[in-house]
Amino acid sequence: MTLPPKVTERAFERLAEIDAAPQALRVAVEGGGCSGFQYEIMLDEPKPDDLVIEGNGQKVVVDSVSLPFLENATIDFSDELIGARFTVENPNATSSCGCGTSFSM
Repeated sequence: MTLPPKVTERAFERLAEIDAAPQALRVAVEGGGCSGFQYEIMLDEPKPDDLVIEGNGQKVVVDSVSLPFLENATIDFSDELIGARFTVENPNATSSCGCGTSFSM
C-alpha cells in the first residue's frame, strides 16, 4: 500500500495567499538533475488520474507516475533568507543535491 504524500498547513496557506485556485500545485518527479531525479513544482490544472490533496480551499496534485516516488513525503513551504519556495521532504531519497530539487533513490 502506497502512503500518499502529506501537505503541511503552511503550504496550503501559501497557496491561498497567492490565490492559486482553480489551479492546483502540481508536484511531479522527472528523470534528470544532478542526482538522477528532480522535482517539478508548478501551478497546473488537475487531471483525471491525479491524486488530489485538499486543504484550506486549495489543492495539491500528484500524477500516478510520480506517486510511488513521493510515498510518505511531506510537501511544505519554506520562507528563508535565501528565498521562499515549496519544498519536498522525501524519506525515500537516498541522497540529494544542495539545491534540494534533485535526488536519487
